[in-house]
Amino acid sequence: MDIARRVYDHQWKIDPIIRSLIDTDFYKLLMAQSVFRNRPDTNVTFSLINRTKSIRLADVIDEGELREQLDHVRTLSLSRGESTWLRGNMFYGKRAMFTPDFMEWFEQLRLPDYHLEKRDGQYELTFEGTWPEVMMWEIPALAIIMELRSRKVLAGMGQFELQVLYARALTRVWEKIERLRKIEPLSVADFGTRRRHGYLWQDLCVQAMIEGLGDKFTGTSNCLIAKKREVEAIGTNAHELPMVYSAMAGNDAELADAPYKVLQDWQDEHDGNLLIVLPDTYGTEGFLKRAPNWLRDWTGIRIDSGDPATAAETAIRWWRDVGEDPREKLLIFSDGLDVAKIEELSAQFRDRVKVGFGWGTLLTNDFRGLVPDEGLAPFSLVCKAVAANGNPTVKLSDNPNKAMGPKAEVARYKRVFGVGEQSPIDVIV
Repeated sequence: MDIARRVYDHQWKIDPIIRSLIDTDFYKLLMAQSVFRNRPDTNVTFSLINRTKSIRLADVIDEGELREQLDHVRTLSLSRGESTWLRGNMFYGKRAMFTPDFMEWFEQLRLPDYHLEKRDGQYELTFEGTWPEVMMWEIPALAIIMELRSRKVLAGMGQFELQVLYARALTRVWEKIERLRKIEPLSVADFGTRRRHGYLWQDLCVQAMIEGLGDKFTGTSNCLIAKKREVEAIGTNAHELPMVYSAMAGNDAELADAPYKVLQDWQDEHDGNLLIVLPDTYGTEGFLKRAPNWLRDWTGIRIDSGDPATAAETAIRWWRDVGEDPREKLLIFSDGLDVAKIEELSAQFRDRVKVGFGWGTLLTNDFRGLVPDEGLAPFSLVCKAVAANGNPTVKLSDNPNKAMGPKAEVARYKRVFGVGEQSPIDVIV
């Protein structure tokens, strides 16, 4: 594909950013099925949060164009081919991963309405309704905002300027892949849907990974691209589950138990490489210290905030303390990765534990330095559950710069989960 010519020739009104409900991350579907089974009537609110305040999105992105893209998503439904793929494909070695009742619900799904307004140079974009429906807005909303911002910058560029831009960006991707080739062993997946430059670019990056890395490339989190390129759809669960379960806790004891209740519900449906613990929502060290005995049997741990090496050492120490051999366990690193960090973490831990990498934004949206004023540089944008049944959600994280929630509730959660002083780390993406 000549992506530069495609961008130059774009007719935006007939070229929507999101063209399929499965242009989303695989873990959203797995979590949606869990929520559909266990908490289908929970009312939640999701909200767009721009952590990079210096980027005034409402000054860059036209409100009409944003509404047009969001409205288009609300017209989408599963195609027959997409439904057949989800019903019949093998995921993580298991056929019929998605149950008939969930698939019947998903086939009828149309995303609920949204609320959008401008405030102080930012967009306040919120979604409210039943949890299984509203949660499906997260990835499309982020991808739309990111690509509209990219389109705004690209719109002023000529055809040859675009050719040079994409040639330089693709060269950068390939140079990264050439460095990754040298790592033995290596297991790396694309986790770059939510903050990508655009769908076509993410698809191109995945094709480059397939050709350049072979078996070292384990798949993509993007369901549509996984289907199209016939690679594994990769993903497990995210902070959303413990955040919502915790917001619905009736007292401190229920709150302390909520993150483990999430995983009890999860293991009722899944096994093998889907049994990956995400422990940092309310602090990794405290989570593992209080972890029930049955969690020792889970396959691995995903590290998504704080200093990754410190968190990895904490995980390895915990496995040893509970009588498990860390060399038989899997650590998945997924926070702000680029090639240098992948090289560093692989060299540090590959002989002590099985290591995997979920490579996100700096795979699918690394245009840093390629246009003036860093107009295409990635930034930290999230869409999070902020309330459940009228109660605010809280995230503490291993990095206080990623924390969220009302101050009083944050203080309460820190007390309940025993979180002390934390060292802030700059959030790149």
